[in-house]
Amino acid sequence: MPHVENAAASDGPPPHDAWHAEFQRLLPVWESLRDSSKVIIPISISRVNQFDAARLDVEMSAMLKEQLVKVFSLMKPGLLFQYEPELDAFLEFLIWRFSIWVDKPTPGNALMNLRYRDEQAAPIIGKEVRTGLEGPGLSVSQKIFYCVSFVGGQYIWSRLQSFSAFRRWGDSEQRPLARRAWGLMQNAEGLYRAASFFNLLLFLYGGRYKTIVERILKARLVYGSPNMNRAVSFEYMNRQLVWNEFSEMLLLLLPLLNSSSVKKFLLPFSKDKAGGSSGDEADCPICRSSPSIPFIALPCLHRYCYYCLRTRCSATSSYRCPRCNEVVVAIQRQGSV
Repeated sequence: MPHVENAAASDGPPPHDAWHAEFQRLLPVWESLRDSSKVIIPISISRVNQFDAARLDVEMSAMLKEQLVKVFSLMKPGLLFQYEPELDAFLEFLIWRFSIWVDKPTPGNALMNLRYRDEQAAPIIGKEVRTGLEGPGLSVSQKIFYCVSFVGGQYIWSRLQSFSAFRRWGDSEQRPLARRAWGLMQNAEGLYRAASFFNLLLFLYGGRYKTIVERILKARLVYGSPNMNRAVSFEYMNRQLVWNEFSEMLLLLLPLLNSSSVKKFLLPFSKDKAGGSSGDEADCPICRSSPSIPFIALPCLHRYCYYCLRTRCSATSSYRCPRCNEVVVAIQRQGSV
């Protein structure tokens, strides 16, 4: 007990400025906690998702147009052709009316988990910011301007192009006013394409505002839900891209290939290359049946149907025999001299 009393007496009361020293020590911790809500949360929206959403919207519009055209399939042929710009504008208006106007994402944006956000009214810091994706949708004026510029602008430009082409404003025989209007249209189109290309470079660099209209309106695409994945997998998209590129490559290379040379090259590797059988030699190499009116090709002496060989020789001046790849110079009835 004497030892405890001596210890308590040695501690004594705290210094007079102890509270000030403790306050100075805890002040930085308090400031860091208070300013933590003011840190701007950086967000990055996938550029691929934004491009895919725009492509899916185009495909959706094409599907609706195809179904609408089928409704008028029994009508007069070419009835909808002259009203095609109005039809496209009507479908785009329907998509806008039931998606953007009612604060819902377009079909492509919904599949990619995207929505439009008013970037000017979006909160950057504060207690309500948790993921950086918060923010209101587009205002009424932004929605109307989006419809006028995107839907109405495309329709007016399409009609103006068709009307100027029908009136031949670009011909030299036209009046100076018409030629001047044609020149203004060409210059406006060139400026728009240049602005679109510059906007594309900015989008690839920063990941914001895929189109010029979105940049003017400050309408940014953000994720609708931070924990939701895209509905269309990358595996399916990659497969489609590979197949499209492969088909385009074939369309480019096939006209440059010589079919006769390819057949001659692949002939030794074919399963029926032992074509010395009497049954194969007796059949026509074109229709694979026994010739009703047998004719032979000169100089290779292979047997054909008359009509098969005659039509092939009439279609091309240097027809080659499928069996030996020899050029057919003439035809002769079998058994005749």
